[in-house]
Amino acid sequence: MHYNCLIVDDEVELTKMTAEYFEMFGVSSFVANDRDSCLGFLAENTCDIVLLDVNLGDQSGFELCKKIREDSDMPILFISARQSDDDVLIALNIGGDDYVKKPYTLSVLLAKVKVILRRNTSLAQGTSDVVTKTESSPIDRATMSVTIDGQKIQLKAREFALMEYLYEHRNTIVTKNEIFEAVWGDSFYSDGTLNVHIRRLREKIEQDPNNPRYIKTIWGTGYMLEM
Repeated sequence: MHYNCLIVDDEVELTKMTAEYFEMFGVSSFVANDRDSCLGFLAENTCDIVLLDVNLGDQSGFELCKKIREDSDMPILFISARQSDDDVLIALNIGGDDYVKKPYTLSVLLAKVKVILRRNTSLAQGTSDVVTKTESSPIDRATMSVTIDGQKIQLKAREFALMEYLYEHRNTIVTKNEIFEAVWGDSFYSDGTLNVHIRRLREKIEQDPNNPRYIKTIWGTGYMLEM
């Protein structure tokens, strides 16, 4: 069976309330309160996005994220009461797409989930309002890949969305807030979130990520894709 959202959190009442709220707005949701329930669900079902708590009783959401990433590139949104920047960076570095700190507002969390669902639907449908690969464009929405120096490079969903936006605005400076609004759906994110995703993208498309040829940092402002 397919669900829009899998919520993995050991706080039983909170996950139940979140799932019920999501269902009210047309986001089908399944709840798993521990690692085994999550993996059991994924073995027999599919979903579009995972909301994953860092603390799962005596288990680690970080380790569960790594396990999910062995087989899937679907978006993983961490939700946690842990507030440190180190936790955020760990979550993003191991494959998380975003990090929401508890306590969260259900309406805000739903909005973030819907942004991701809309982007996934848009990518799947290959809508024509965004750049598609032609002889003059390295961006291929059908496969979420980019071709650099004749080499096709596969990207994850968030990496592709970021690369696509930078390419649409290539050779011009884009601010961090503009990127957050376009790629994440709002501007309420930390610089660390964007920095990690930029680094991941550079590691895939740049010959020397520490001395980038394509994605240039414009200090104090944002980034520019030179292509």
